Amino acid sequence: MRQSRFSDEKMVSILREADREPVAAVAKRHAISEQTIYAWRKRFGGFDANDVRRLKHLEGENARLKFCTGSGAFSGSVR
Repeated sequence: MRQSRFSDEKMVSILREADREPVAAVAKRHAISEQTIYAWRKRFGGFDANDVRRLKHLEGENARLKFCTGSGAFSGSVR
């Protein structure tokens, strides 16, 4: 998968700028298309930068736990 030029936190901060100013001006300033801002808005809706960090941490933790349970490291039986 292609890596983005912007981190998730930066995307959210650009979205907050777009909430205060015209989307076209913000898009031009950051050299992205207006459609990109709308796609980010669809993805990150009402998130703050802290929410994105927390979500990223939880996704990492979930992936780690899935790996542990799938690899046999989990010693309990699950029904």
